[in-house]
Amino acid sequence: MGSIAGTIVDAQSGHGLAAKVSVQGSGGLFHAPDDSIATVGTTNPFFYADGTFLVDLPRGQADVRVERGTEYAPLHITVTIPLKGTVDLSLPLQRWIRLHDKGWYPGNTHIHYREFETRPEDRLRFDSEVEDLTVTVISILQQQEFAYATNRFPVGRMEHPSRPHWVLDVGEETRHNAVLGDSSSGYGHVMLVRLHEQVDPLSRGVLVDDSDPDYPPLLDACDAARAQGGVVIWCHNGWGMEAPIAASLQRIDALNLFDPYWLDTEYDLWYHLLNCGFRLPASTGSDWFVCSANRVYTHLDSSFSYDGWLQTLKEGRSFITNGPLLELSVEGQSPGSVLDLCTRHPKQAQVQVRWQAHRPIECVEIIMNGSVVAGEHTASGSREGQLSATVAAPHDGWIAARCSGQSRDSYGHARWAHTSPVYLRTGSRDPAARVSAQFFVRQIERSLQWITKRGRFEEAAHRQRMQQLFREGQESFLRLAKG
Repeated sequence: MGSIAGTIVDAQSGHGLAAKVSVQGSGGLFHAPDDSIATVGTTNPFFYADGTFLVDLPRGQADVRVERGTEYAPLHITVTIPLKGTVDLSLPLQRWIRLHDKGWYPGNTHIHYREFETRPEDRLRFDSEVEDLTVTVISILQQQEFAYATNRFPVGRMEHPSRPHWVLDVGEETRHNAVLGDSSSGYGHVMLVRLHEQVDPLSRGVLVDDSDPDYPPLLDACDAARAQGGVVIWCHNGWGMEAPIAASLQRIDALNLFDPYWLDTEYDLWYHLLNCGFRLPASTGSDWFVCSANRVYTHLDSSFSYDGWLQTLKEGRSFITNGPLLELSVEGQSPGSVLDLCTRHPKQAQVQVRWQAHRPIECVEIIMNGSVVAGEHTASGSREGQLSATVAAPHDGWIAARCSGQSRDSYGHARWAHTSPVYLRTGSRDPAARVSAQFFVRQIERSLQWITKRGRFEEAAHRQRMQQLFREGQESFLRLAKG
């Protein structure tokens, strides 16, 4: 049996790089070093390599794939393995874009490790390095007696073992699910980031045990996190009953989309909330393990700091992606800005969208108040380009951009990106706001029925408080629905 000894380097600097590697032998089987950590994903398996690796292989042709983050071009080579002996391979990775030179810094704001993970410290180090993340947020959580490996880490910021200028933050996901078997998703799931101490309870209801009450509300956790300077991100569970309540009462700072990859996107929820006038930036994560290339980029005008990164996330100076760069400008204003068109006649806006990608992008669209107002669709796609349009903007609202491509990454996911919005002020209310508000009025009414008839509470006052909070949120949408 022969072997491959691989060395992974940056093609420009020659410096060694951690990366993920897939080695497929002549028989079609995946081969990896005995002590390696395998990545988690939906397609071909990879293992993590800390710059070098040694893999034993049978004689014949072998395919080697090497990847690092989304800003390096994947490398694929074929090599012939001898019956005996070692083939030395130099594997230079070419960086196709360097976004931090443009002020963009990537983060994953939602990661956990399940109870069967035996090397969480090693996996965490590799996850952040191999995915080339500036910010990596993992979280503790509770579901009955499961001993999640992530819970071994103390809440708070940790020093990265090999990258002191990068951030590892341990937050928590506070959650509530409805009774098992119920089609409802309960109150929902919220990520609490930049904590100094744990916020209790971690969970409520059946996530604790079959007799735990459906109390307290997630809003209490949001308030407790903010009281210690934390940031609150609503994560997946977009149809959680408290999502519109938390947004209307201004308890959340951002909304995770495409999080996790195996659930439908929360675009409908997000678009409805934006139509109602709530300024909610986009974030994203991968949930269980790093099993997608999802990342949120925020833009800093000065040098990187974690506080600065979180602040720009809250301001909405962000886009989410699994690879493509997507930039939006509305009358020269970037995402997170408010564009005042009140005195302009006619009320219209010049919109520019610019994209770059390692693989072709076939669809680029401009979204205003939830509807596509301009787009470019090509069968062949393009790796970079610009879309310009003049759009009528007679009403208050928002403009964002999104793109997608047919090619898939090594996780099996199609390429995509979406910007946070630029907000419009015109002095005229959009009819879409009434439609979206009515949508939430109906949704909250169903939630109130669940709280009244099915929710479990140890004290009548607890049920009454939940009803009061939901009615308060519903009232804000009723006012919007009535104009």
